[in-house]
Amino acid sequence: MAVDAPVVVEGVSHYFGSGDLRRQILFDVSVELQAGEIVIVTGPSGSGKTTLLTLVGALRSAQEGSVRVLGQELRAAGPRTLEGVRKRIGYIFQSHNLIDALSALQNVELALLLHPHVSRSESRSRAREMLDFVGLGQRLDHHPGQLSGGQRQRVAIARALAARPRIVLADEPTASLDKKSGRDVVDLMQQLAREQGVTVLMVTHDNRVLDVADRIVHLEDGRLSSFTDAVVSNTRQMMSLLADSHRKTDLEDLVRSMPEEQFRQLLEQVTDESHRFLEATDRARSEAFESMLEQALGAFTAKLGAIMGAGRASLFLVDPERGEMWLKVAQREGGRPVDLRLPIGSGIAGHVASTGRTLRVDDAYSSELFNPEVDRATGFRTRSILCVPLLSQRREVFAVAQLLNRLDGAPFDDEDEKRFQEFCEPMAVILESWSAMNRARHAD
Repeated sequence: MAVDAPVVVEGVSHYFGSGDLRRQILFDVSVELQAGEIVIVTGPSGSGKTTLLTLVGALRSAQEGSVRVLGQELRAAGPRTLEGVRKRIGYIFQSHNLIDALSALQNVELALLLHPHVSRSESRSRAREMLDFVGLGQRLDHHPGQLSGGQRQRVAIARALAARPRIVLADEPTASLDKKSGRDVVDLMQQLAREQGVTVLMVTHDNRVLDVADRIVHLEDGRLSSFTDAVVSNTRQMMSLLADSHRKTDLEDLVRSMPEEQFRQLLEQVTDESHRFLEATDRARSEAFESMLEQALGAFTAKLGAIMGAGRASLFLVDPERGEMWLKVAQREGGRPVDLRLPIGSGIAGHVASTGRTLRVDDAYSSELFNPEVDRATGFRTRSILCVPLLSQRREVFAVAQLLNRLDGAPFDDEDEKRFQEFCEPMAVILESWSAMNRARHAD
């Protein structure tokens, strides 16, 4: 491992308690963090994430192995060494730990009292600078009770940055925040890493913020593994359990019989795992995972058609390199799956793929956009259509979801459109994950 890395952890094991109550928390953990790198640690509660964070932060002594932080060996280090390292680290916790009686400016200034070489005037100047950096330049005199949760966490970040640390350690910094506030917080950390070369080690359960990481590692039962391995293992186990618990039927039959609320929960779970897998697709291949996602897509699409009261539900993958759309998932015709490729821009689905806008058609054969080729290929007679674009993480149209023919004979309405879009958002994540793996495998 490189000796100049800000954080180098090698072969660390750690225990709590003594005698018969002694319990091992970390098992031979090794990890290295580079300057300006954001590393996120994931894992279930009790897996040792916070213990690892406190060892790196010189808040407790290493028992076995080596913890080198900013060139200092922390195992068996004396109080003066540990204190010196702590002064060069910024800490951000789930609870902002602000002092209610002090203003935002005073809370940040307080952190600099540990640095006697920083004068009072410089402390005030740095505190103002950091609060302005986190977007609170107009809230200097506000007390914590006058700030929102996201704003209080920003003050905590400003306090952590005031001493100009080389390393920032964050323990669940978005756990108590809503989606927007949490995103703002991690975006600030990313900006800090990029512009000032600060190393960030963050522990989180929040899958919404994983995209800011340069690297993700996973701790479970005190053992470190790559995020990719953990995601593949978790998803394979989830899908295998789902299939194995119903050996006499296939996934499509199982999903078809689910109540809508149970289906929503399953869809959310698979979507969450697929989103996490997308964070790792540059580092992994898994034909087994790809096959399971394809099976899930077929089952979920058929179930979605049934929930929406439609005669058919279909998914089109957009392949811009070939200028084609691939009808990937549709109802089966004559016992065989439909596999049809059309030029991008062809038909209703092609129009939606090109424009990125949802389209409803009450009478397909009266629309100049309608392409009857699919009907001819499948023997299906289309009447009404509801077509929705699916957006990738880059906000580009990479697929189109389509419903055909309300079973009651009426055209699709505003409520249908709203409900269909709610389902399509998680379906997009699953489909993008499958599509990314399919492209990667065929590129090898």
